[in-house]
Amino acid sequence: MFVRHLSLTDFRNYVTAEVALAPGPNLFVGSNGQGKTNLVESLAYLATLGSHRVSTDQALIRAGQDSAIVRARLEYDGRELLVELQLNRAAANRAQVNRGAIKPRELPRYVSTVLFAPEDLALVRGEPSTRRRFVDALLGAKSPRLIGVFADYDRVLKQRNALLKSARASGLKSEKLSTLELWNERLVELGSEIMAERIAIVAALGPFVRDAYQAVAGSDQEPRIEVVLSILADHPEADDAEATVAAAAELTREGLTDAFRAALEKVARAERDRGITLVGPHRDDLLFRLNDLPAKGYASHGESWSFALALKLACAELLRADSITGDPIVILDDVFAELDQRRRGRLADAVKGYEQVLITAAVYEDVPPELTAQTVRISAGTIVDASGEPTTPSTPGTPTEPTEPTP
Repeated sequence: MFVRHLSLTDFRNYVTAEVALAPGPNLFVGSNGQGKTNLVESLAYLATLGSHRVSTDQALIRAGQDSAIVRARLEYDGRELLVELQLNRAAANRAQVNRGAIKPRELPRYVSTVLFAPEDLALVRGEPSTRRRFVDALLGAKSPRLIGVFADYDRVLKQRNALLKSARASGLKSEKLSTLELWNERLVELGSEIMAERIAIVAALGPFVRDAYQAVAGSDQEPRIEVVLSILADHPEADDAEATVAAAAELTREGLTDAFRAALEKVARAERDRGITLVGPHRDDLLFRLNDLPAKGYASHGESWSFALALKLACAELLRADSITGDPIVILDDVFAELDQRRRGRLADAVKGYEQVLITAAVYEDVPPELTAQTVRISAGTIVDASGEPTTPSTPGTPTEPTEPTP
């Protein structure tokens, strides 16, 4: 799969943009703040329904405008696919595929990307929520139906938390909350599926992470990933990742369900006192190890960078191995400036075999020559050619607004 053409209207700092892309490496070059990342961010959004820089859609819509449009013409195995998304400031987002309305959450079925950016260092050094989003994004890319499962779990979690807060305020005991048991069962059903899927995909990802780390860092260090389950902790604030990792490895899907129910019973009093759900996949984490030591707190800056990059390259390899629509589009956002010459060359070797690679850089010379054949220069939200003159759009005209999606 690769993008043949990208069109933006009122997305970030672009009034309009028309960009012709080619298979293989495509390099976007420009000074900081000119809009390079905005281009690749728009494509990544189509695949993940989220931004790697902000948590809401509002920042993606150009200031003063009510909506933004992202349109990508994809090609796979000689077939073309037109994917369109309209982000709305005061209404629901809308989407189309080949001019037919779809629900926006269905877009990841048609677009597959893996993006690596400097922000991904937080995968190793940041909070558990960052690692949860990472593994869930991979699950959604691999099995788009799980996006609906995540949304359902979040809704049930909010309803259950609202009930617990109401009970705390009114002084009701948990055994008198007749509806709590109903929410418990739904929470356990959805949460057990999420935990089982996370455990399975982490196990599948492991060998790819080891290979990718070796490819990037060129060392014989042993990176590992394991799932830390909150339902197996001694208490909600316990720092016993080692114990939960060991116990999780022994659990079947049925065992996960039983353990979740038991954990809810164990923390029932604490949940009533605090008015919040204390165990479940929303409280889980991933444990990254390097030579049997936790990468967080032990890995050097260079090792952390290599680990984070290996995680994303491993995702690309896993998706490539399972995909029926070809390679994912690999996006490297402002990465080469952070790497030394040796690692730049190793990264170029690792990605050059993908069907399409999109790269952003502030300095042209930072990028290995084998990745610069197709170069697009960006200046102040305008696409310019190598001579610095504005480029004539290859498909001129005002984008057609997507129609209302079907219910």
